[in-house]
Order: sequence, then C-alpha cells, then structure tokens
Amino acid sequence: MKMRVDRWLTTLGICSRSEAKELIRRGAVRVNGIPVRDAGLSAETETDVLSVRGQDVDGRTVRHVMLNKPAGLLTAARDRKQPTVMDLLPPCYAGMGCMPVGRLDRDTTGLLLLTCDGEMNHRLLSPGRHVEKEYEARVTGRLTDAEIRAFADGLELSDFTAMPARLRILEAGGETSLARVTVAEGKFHQIKRMFAATGHEVLTLHRRRFGPLELDPGLAGGAWRELTEEELSALRAAAGMAPRSGGNPEPEARGAAEGPPGSEGKEK
Repeated sequence: MKMRVDRWLTTLGICSRSEAKELIRRGAVRVNGIPVRDAGLSAETETDVLSVRGQDVDGRTVRHVMLNKPAGLLTAARDRKQPTVMDLLPPCYAGMGCMPVGRLDRDTTGLLLLTCDGEMNHRLLSPGRHVEKEYEARVTGRLTDAEIRAFADGLELSDFTAMPARLRILEAGGETSLARVTVAEGKFHQIKRMFAATGHEVLTLHRRRFGPLELDPGLAGGAWRELTEEELSALRAAAGMAPRSGGNPEPEARGAAEGPPGSEGKEK
C-alpha cells in the first residue's frame, strides 16, 4: 500500500503528524536505509523497511488478528456507551481500518477474526461461500438423536429456514447438555434460536473455529495475536482469494492494549 511517510508513522501509532515531520527534519526516519528528507515521500508500507531512531519498525498497515473474545464486549468497531472488542487492541489497529469479521453476541466467547482487508472480510461473510463456523454450547435439558436429526434437516425458524447444520452431543445430562454445532451461515442469534426451536435454552456459547482456523489454545480470554502466513493463506483460500505475497513475523500472544511488534516507544 502506497502512503506518505508522515502518515505512515501516524497510522502505526508511533507519533502524531507534527511529531513525524519533526522526526523527519532531524533525520531520525529511514526507509530502506535511506534518510527521509521529505515528509511527503511515498513509501510501500508492506515491503519497504522503515526505521525510526535507528530501530526497525514493523511497517505493515494491513493486519489480520485472531482474538479470544471474552463475554461482556460488543463486536463492533466503536460504541459510545459500551466497551467493544476493539478496546482490546492498540489504537493503531483501528487507525489501520482493522474490523471484526462478522459478529459474536456480547455474551458469546471464543474465536473472533479481525482484518484490515475489506474484500476478504466481505467474502468470508458472503452467504454463497458457506464458510463453516463451529461452536460449543451448554444448553438446558437433555439432547438426543432427535435434535441431531432436526439440525441436519434444517430448522424452520420464524423468518427463515436454517441451512442443515451438524450437531454433535458431547454430554447429555438430565439438567444440561454440552454439544458442538457447525453451521455454514451466521444469522442473528441463529444458534440460540435453533436450540430454542428444539426446546433448549443456550446457557453458554463459545466459538471454536471459523473456516479453516481453530482458536489458538494458548490465547486466554481477551488475548490476541496476528495470524501466521500459513493461517492467512488458508483463510484467503476459504474466501476464494489468491495467496498473498510476502510474510508475517512469527505471531506472539498479546494481552489487551499491548502494542504490535515494532511499536515500542509510543504505545492495543
């Protein structure tokens, strides 16, 4: 992505636009080892090497994130009254245009993907792609083969008929049951409504998988990391997109508001 160097620095959260101009004036900014003299110089953010005050900076402005969403947060870019999943990421990710891929209810936990790639986001959510999502649900009552068949047949809900879904019962108790559900669509409150249609209330809901990606077991609730190149390639394939050139650094699990690699000194 082509971008002015001063804007590049501010997008990465390293400094303000005025501070960027001052850093450039002092010769503290280099691109591909060459001192930048003009703040308006255009650079390629995904391939050019950026250094500030002698330290190399991860200059990528297109990021892809795996987050273990905790309960209690809205899946939204911003909200004036309530905390959102974006509050778990450094502010520079919002500045880059990083957005959630789909939504999880406020009380739903687990795998949430975020990306700066609008086309991939749109393709992954397209109904025609049938990208699978897998959830683990604790519900009231005893689940039986009757529910497995009902999910497989496609449940008729009040406003639409759900596509066939896979239900695997992990525990079938007298008071509650535990199951895994795999769906290839993502309508509003769909999992909860499907269980309600068979007489069960969802007590907890946790997403384990989105398409080819499973939630990293090393990510605690609220923690996140960037996708590996292999994970990104698999996700792009699920979206029907060609492999991306270039590579990502090795991912590192990070807690809420912890800065991205290369952002030390200014700032999640």
